[in-house]
Amino acid sequence: MERTVLCLAALVAAFTLSGCATHGGRGAAAEATPSIYLAGVSRELEQCWPTNHTVNIVCHGHSVPAGYARTPAVRTFDAYPYLLHRGLNERFPHAVANVIVTAIGGENSEQGAARFARDVLALRPEVVTIDYALNDRRIGLARAEKAWRAMIEAALKRNVKIILLTPTGDLSAKLDDPHDPLNRHAEQICRLAAEYHVGLVDSLALFKNYVQSGGQLSDLMSQVNHPNRKGHELVAAEIVKWFPASK
Repeated sequence: MERTVLCLAALVAAFTLSGCATHGGRGAAAEATPSIYLAGVSRELEQCWPTNHTVNIVCHGHSVPAGYARTPAVRTFDAYPYLLHRGLNERFPHAVANVIVTAIGGENSEQGAARFARDVLALRPEVVTIDYALNDRRIGLARAEKAWRAMIEAALKRNVKIILLTPTGDLSAKLDDPHDPLNRHAEQICRLAAEYHVGLVDSLALFKNYVQSGGQLSDLMSQVNHPNRKGHELVAAEIVKWFPASK
């Protein structure tokens, strides 16, 4: 099973590999899957002129989707929103896909939730990605959960599809410790994705798997908390998988 869906491993050891834990309840049996969740959006992207229309996809979050590399340098064209845009153009060559970045460096999910209606929903997106966990360590799990729920519920009320992202790597984190805040926030995001039946890209799992396969976390990083192009490419490739092509 692709790493973009909720992890199914039940053992604690698997938690350190995937960043997600299994949860019971109504979400566990009805998770969104890449082959189905955005199939309707993909059909829109497959339309040719004159029946096609602009499909807005918004990437909301902090410095990572904003494109920050080694601060204060911003490398927009190495960041996953731009790479996602290119990937969609390759997969859907007749589509007018518009990937819009509403991310702000240094922001946490409370700040992102406060401007969600004005800056994100006002753009009438078909899909929104949310990526705040790196900075949410500063506000804690409870406050972050409240803010993420507010954004998810506001989008779903407008029938907007959502893809939640667990955090990318951080050289200061203890990725093999399930109690490390980065892992705790990743687990919470996985749980929210399952509960609300929305999309999930487990970025942290991608970075962990790279290390488990013999790589160094530093290979994927521009600085301690910002990925480089190689790290962004891992994330973008997983997001693209949520847009299945029928042809």
